[in-house]
Amino acid sequence: MSKEYMINFANNLKELLGDMSVNEFSKKVGIPQQTISRYLLLQREITLDNLVKIADFFDEDIDVLIGRKNY
Repeated sequence: MSKEYMINFANNLKELLGDMSVNEFSKKVGIPQQTISRYLLLQREITLDNLVKIADFFDEDIDVLIGRKNY
C-alpha cells in the first residue's frame, strides 16, 4: 500500500472512530489494539483481512477508507 493510502486510511479511521477508544474498537472488530494503533501512527501497513474487517464494521467501501474515492 502506498504511503498516501496509509495516510488517508489513518485519517479516515480516526474520523470514523469519533469518540470510541482504540481499545473499545479493537475488541469490537477483533484486531489487537497495538495493531490498530500502529495503523493510526503509520507504523504498519494494513492487511487485506483487517481492511475488510474495518470496512465491514463501519459499512464503508474499502476505496473510500484508503482515499481512492470520496465519501
